[in-house]
Order: sequence, then structure tokens, then C-alpha cells
Amino acid sequence: MKKYMIYDISLFVISIFIGLLFLPLEVDIFKYLIVFSIYLLFSAIYSNLRITYTTGNVSYDHGMTYSQSFALFAGPFGLLLFEFVHRFTVYFQRKYAKTADEDELTDTFYNVGAHVIINTVGYILFFALYPYVDTIPFGYFLLFSFTAVVIQVLSYSLILIAIATTGNLHSWTQVVEFLKTKSILDVGKNALTNGLLFYFLIESQWEMLIVLLILNYMVNKSFLSKQERIQNELERDRFREMAYTDFMTGLSNRAMMDKEMEKINGTDEALAIVVADIDEFKKINDNYNHAIGDIVIQHFADILKSRANDKDCVFRSGGEEFTLFLRGRSYTECVEFLESLRMNVSVHPVEVEFNDSPTSISYTVSFGLYFNNMSQDLKMERAYIYADQLLLEAKGLGRNRLVIENGQESNS
Repeated sequence: MKKYMIYDISLFVISIFIGLLFLPLEVDIFKYLIVFSIYLLFSAIYSNLRITYTTGNVSYDHGMTYSQSFALFAGPFGLLLFEFVHRFTVYFQRKYAKTADEDELTDTFYNVGAHVIINTVGYILFFALYPYVDTIPFGYFLLFSFTAVVIQVLSYSLILIAIATTGNLHSWTQVVEFLKTKSILDVGKNALTNGLLFYFLIESQWEMLIVLLILNYMVNKSFLSKQERIQNELERDRFREMAYTDFMTGLSNRAMMDKEMEKINGTDEALAIVVADIDEFKKINDNYNHAIGDIVIQHFADILKSRANDKDCVFRSGGEEFTLFLRGRSYTECVEFLESLRMNVSVHPVEVEFNDSPTSISYTVSFGLYFNNMSQDLKMERAYIYADQLLLEAKGLGRNRLVIENGQESNS
């Protein structure tokens, strides 16, 4: 049996032992059944309002729980009965709907065991300290807040141990990252809600109890909807980034280049369109291998990223070909920039491991530069073709060179 299964079952067994220590029920059975039914109903409703976090291959739910108020009302044995029925009801619902995880049964053991254990600690603390805070202003809620913090710390500890038993916890950094996903506001919300619920239970104010549960459901539903909207926006942004990013180099791809062209078209902006190509790249692949070729491409991309400014646009437009839109520069500044770039590439070979030996690979790059105003009469697509033709001229003239054309001079 796997470690995490033994851990989950152990918590469950311990919770049964704890519950039996607090026999019999501390409240009238009829009142207990009323409260049991109300809590079970709302807990079932709330089971759909849980946020799932994932660490490695471990997923765990986080959401509102009323176990603290129920434990104080009915005692640990009463809580054990409630958690057992509630958690196994959820388990059988998921099995019936075929949404249960592979480890759903042991997860259910964990949920029963963990909630009974940590809330029993809260139960003992609350009634042990209550006589000392009874006369203090707001002492009741201060005590509830304190016990809620203790319960939350114990809950996080049990979750971290559970993650560790699966082999997905390897450093304190992961512990810190886990704790960063938690909020002190959640603890305060749990303390306030459970404090009011317990008060209404003691006073048998059933209408207020149900109103609070409904109100809390609406608040949590709104919060979850907001969280889902934020998550959807983040995922949408991530997919958009994936659609416009070349993942080998981290540069924008051809699709992004086409989009940027559409933005610049007809703006009359003066810029240089540059098409660059690694010389004799096929020989690099043939003499070494394609993995080495990829490293060369990444090396050139890193040089481009380090030397381009914030206004420039740099794209991997295909294979070993790159395109730059140099913006906010004069024609002379563009030429000087590219000559400096060309020289920098030629004197900085790529350091790689080939056949288990350190190897330096020198390479050069050819450039075609076309400079002009992107007016209504000159579309970016046509200017790009001019730059590409200039690159072909550079290749034909022997490579490792820059061929340029200032379209503004032709217009004057």
C-alpha cells in the first residue's frame, strides 16, 4: 500500500478513536438531527463552491467549512458522525456521476479524519479558554478567531504532510509557495461565520442560522465566479501568448509579425525592415546535428534580444530567418546598429557540447535592410519583400554582409 494511502487511513482511524472518547452526544438527539440535516444540506450545496489547487500530481480542495461550529455544538463524536455521512455522500455522488478520482476513497478517509482531528483540537481549546475571555469585550469572537487560526495551521500542516507522502514536496521553497496561496482573510471569514453559526445554534435561532448560510453561499458564489473569471482571463492571455510566441527562442513568431504589420500599415512611420538569415545553416546541421543547430538559432536570438531596444520588434519569421522592425531610429542609426550586430555575431562563437567535448561554433549572419515611411502607398508587406530581396543580394555577394536601401532617398 502506498504511503499516502496509509496516511489517509491512519487519520481516519485516529478520528474514530477520538470521536468514541467523547461519547455520548452532548446535545439533545432531536436538536442534533435538525442541525445535522441543515448542515448536511448546505454542505452538499457548498461542495460545488470549492477551489482546487494542484501540487505535482496532487490535487486538494479549499473552501468554506462549518465543521468548527458543528464540533462546538455537538462535540467531536457528533462531528465524526456528520463528517462521515457528509464525506461519503459526496464520495458516492462522484462515483455515480463518474467524476471520482482514482484515489477518491482514501481522499474521503482523509477528509473525515483531518476535519475531526483538527476541530477536536479547536473544541478543546475553545472550552478550555472560554472562562478566561468571557468577561473581555469581544472575547467570544477573539477566542473564535484564535481557535480558527490554530485549526487552519493544523489543516495546512496535514495537507503538507499528505503532499510529502506522495513524494511531491522536496523543499521549504515549495512550503512557502503553498502558504502564499492562502489568505488571512479566509481565516477571518471562517472564524466570523462559524462564530455566528455557533451563537445561533446555542440560541436555537433557526431562521438566522439559515439566513446566514444562504448569505454565505451567495458571497462565496460571487467570490468563486470572480476567481473563475480571473482564471479564464489568465488562461486566455496564456493561450494568446502561445499563439504569438516562438517557444524555441522566446521571440514573437510570424503570426505576431503579420499582426504588427497591420498596426503599422498606413501610419507613415519611418522605420527599417530588416530580414536576417544565419549563413550556411544547413552545414551546421550536417556537420553537427539539428540539436546543435537549434542552439545556434537560440544564440542568435539571445543576441538580438539583448541588443534591441524597447521600441524595436524582433521576430523569428521562419527556420533560421529573423525579421526586425527598427523603430525610432534614423537611417544612419539603423545601418550602424546592424553593422555592430553583424560584427558581434561573427566574433562570438557558440559554446556547445559535441561528442562529449566542448566545441566552439563560429557562424555569420547576412542582413537585408529597407528603410522608408510606411505610408498608404507603401504597404508593410511590400516593404518586407524589398528587405527580403536585399537579403538575397547579401547572400549572393558572399554572405556575412549588410545590403541596404534607403527608400526615402528614392522618394525625394
